[in-house]
Amino acid sequence: MASHQNEKVKFIPPMLATLVEEPFSDKEWIFERKLDGERCLVVKNEKQVSLFSRNRKNLNLIYPELVTLFSKQKVKNFVLDGEIVAFEGKQTSFEKLQKRMQCKKGLRKFPVYFYAFDLLCVNRVNLTKLPLLKRKLLLRKKIQFSNQCRFVTHTKTKGIEKFQSACKMGWEGIIAKRADSIYVSKRSRDWLKFKCEQRGKFLIVGYTDPKRSRVGLGALLIGYKKGGKLYYAGKVGTGFDTALLKSLSQKLKKIEIQKPRFENQHIFQPGSHFVTPKYSCKVAFIEWTNQKRLRHPRFLGER
Repeated sequence: MASHQNEKVKFIPPMLATLVEEPFSDKEWIFERKLDGERCLVVKNEKQVSLFSRNRKNLNLIYPELVTLFSKQKVKNFVLDGEIVAFEGKQTSFEKLQKRMQCKKGLRKFPVYFYAFDLLCVNRVNLTKLPLLKRKLLLRKKIQFSNQCRFVTHTKTKGIEKFQSACKMGWEGIIAKRADSIYVSKRSRDWLKFKCEQRGKFLIVGYTDPKRSRVGLGALLIGYKKGGKLYYAGKVGTGFDTALLKSLSQKLKKIEIQKPRFENQHIFQPGSHFVTPKYSCKVAFIEWTNQKRLRHPRFLGER
């Protein structure tokens, strides 16, 4: 835990969770709510505050009220890890947050909140080599929490119950963290995420060209019929292996057609192809957006 009295504290690249299928319970792990927002690392040097995205994009102009909030913290120097969220009723809403990101005026229409879950540096002392629970204890002691800056609570041991409860309450899912894990600036299996998913059957209405090293196709365009009319539901690009990409591509190329009439309009990118909707597939997804598109779709299999 090196401390250099006159050095400024700097951005620390974030630790990322690995997505897994099956939740579990374990006394060596803690379990937190998975928030549906924008990851943010707060770097404070005296009165100077910088908000950074996970890719080190500066967010100060998007969330000026959070800059003001953290500038008033008593601790003069720290690096804080957390999530910025907006709410639709009692649920966090990424769509609402996106509207806020694009908003130039009237920021109060879209209030945001910061949920803190880790403290990486305080008073120029690097904490990343400390066990997670010690960092969270320091987080509670050093940071002043309020309505706008909230502490992410956790459950010990009972991961399965936490996950079941999260899905019933309409949360996006949970994060499991090894209680004694150090903080590493990369994707790690010491942090795992479980998503609450919906599932449905959709028509394959097209596909996109593959990019870079991808073979066969890039993503499937999917839709559904309602009242005999065809609606577009989005595209799904994950959940495939190479063999499946090749076989789907061969089948779909044989049934290509001109763009069909969709009841809901959408601008398709160059490289989009359309097919007779004779095949269907099973897809997992988090929710429907306000535009009636699937959020975070994942291919589960052809039907």
